[in-house]
Amino acid sequence: MADLWTVEVFRADDGTIPYRQFGDSLSDFKFAALDMAIKHVLASRGLDLAGSHWLKPLGEGLHEFRIRHEARDIARMFDAEAPSVGTKKESVLLRIFVHFHGEKVVLLLGGYDKGRSPKAKRQQREIERARKLLAQYKERRRRERRRDR
Repeated sequence: MADLWTVEVFRADDGTIPYRQFGDSLSDFKFAALDMAIKHVLASRGLDLAGSHWLKPLGEGLHEFRIRHEARDIARMFDAEAPSVGTKKESVLLRIFVHFHGEKVVLLLGGYDKGRSPKAKRQQREIERARKLLAQYKERRRRERRRDR
């Protein structure tokens, strides 16, 4: 499976991990959908998802990975084993902000539950936050490259 994308989680300069904070805020049902989508959709298809309902480019290297399916549905779509997440079904509408770089690496910056807060104003706030995190990441990489010279 050498063609899989490597998934990395962004750590902010202040030590926080926005993606982990987001994941920790989800119910088990929604987290199972998130986990299945990262493993079976994003890591296996990466940038090939562009132009599909899964991935929306937001400019300057930032993308929005869209999850609209529960874990069982994702498992069926991608011929994977479905996790056991109980019987309480919930609507899934998650947004994950990602950046693709290097040799097939996808960086998870953060995310939010659009189903819980669908207003356009909230979405714009979350996108701006993701842009700031990506800028922080790019600046850190520039500093590291300069230091390594």
